[in-house]
Amino acid sequence: MTALQGQPANALLPITWQKLPADFPLPDEPVESNLQPLLAAALRESLELAGLILESMLIASNFGLCATVGDKTIVKAPDWVYVPSVHPLPSGEIRRSYTPHAEGEKPALVMEFISATEGGEYSINPHYPYGKWYFYEQILRIPVYVIFHPQIGVLEVYFLVQGKYQKQSPDETGRFWLETLGLFLGLWIGRKAELEGYWLRWWDKSGNLLLWGSELVEQERQRSEQERQRAERESQRAQQERQRAQQERQRAQQAEQKADKLAQKLREMGINPEEI
Repeated sequence: MTALQGQPANALLPITWQKLPADFPLPDEPVESNLQPLLAAALRESLELAGLILESMLIASNFGLCATVGDKTIVKAPDWVYVPSVHPLPSGEIRRSYTPHAEGEKPALVMEFISATEGGEYSINPHYPYGKWYFYEQILRIPVYVIFHPQIGVLEVYFLVQGKYQKQSPDETGRFWLETLGLFLGLWIGRKAELEGYWLRWWDKSGNLLLWGSELVEQERQRSEQERQRAERESQRAQQERQRAQQERQRAQQAEQKADKLAQKLREMGINPEEI
């Protein structure tokens, strides 16, 4: 059990970090819409396909983050969480929740996706059971907090600055640079999983969009089609070259036949064409 140095303002109780026992009853709250797990899965998918997820990381959705405040165990489940480095689990053990410091680094980023009926994503309640905002900012002290309103396409990014979350402004492309991931986060409008709307997407530092699996398949299909068309053009050019060569041979043959006829005619006239 390790106490966090420097307790948050207005917190009179000590904050400690201890892994939950295997039989601890975790909250079993259903997601508020079918869009939330799709948003979370889409964020992970492009990272995984780009080869940016390491075995030492923890990336999860609707996953319990834990802390003990006084004698109360607090568990909050963000819609998406990224932890840069966690301790490996013993063989066969499944991670049911995550307690920072006891099981690895603290989360570097959490996201909440707001449903039509707003929940406690903005709650700064400093008393048990604590609001999500307060829990992430003052208890876990997570450096980046993202709140996304998918129905209206509003993305808010907050950085922890001197112990308080400060809202960030996007760059000229409308994206936010997240140093902890080395990527930009921004909005994208389009279709995925038969749903048309606003999605969160990653871009690398050069501005290249990290693609989903379906997009990579389509990209490969287009590349294959382009290669087929190129091969077809090459085949057509080769055929044209063969036809030109054939025409040249025919012209040469015709010229040779014409020369032979002329030579024969000259001989008939008593003229040796070789002496001309």
